[in-house]
Amino acid sequence: MDDLRSSLNRAFDDIDARARNILSAVPSSELFVKPVDIIDRFTVGESVIRSAAIVEQTFNGITRRLWDDPFEWTLPEKLSDKAAIVDYIDEVAATRTEGFRYLASDADLLRSLPAPIEMKSLNDILTDCLLESSIMLGRASALLDILKPGR
Repeated sequence: MDDLRSSLNRAFDDIDARARNILSAVPSSELFVKPVDIIDRFTVGESVIRSAAIVEQTFNGITRRLWDDPFEWTLPEKLSDKAAIVDYIDEVAATRTEGFRYLASDADLLRSLPAPIEMKSLNDILTDCLLESSIMLGRASALLDILKPGR
């Protein structure tokens, strides 16, 4: 794999590992607990799910031109426990792996496509995805710190 594609792939691997670490650190009973003094609309579990959903949406957009938010199948009611969330993260990882197969070289990252509203290079799309997904995991981590001070 070329340097840039390899670097992006490692960054997505890091996102995946962070999500799994956060899930393992949060007690199941607090997965969907919202601290009273927090304005954030998401819980730890929801933030981890949203992080994965951002990756899924991006790679479905790249590979299938399906830019729809996977909202319906990522609701906490559907992914109601750690095992279901891990299964979802596994599915997203498989989707991402499939997506990277479409990139034959670093030069492919310069190609532009509608994403979904404006034309963007694949590199910009993937970088934006990493940023947004990482922000959601940052929220999850901060919420976890509030739920479990001194962890």
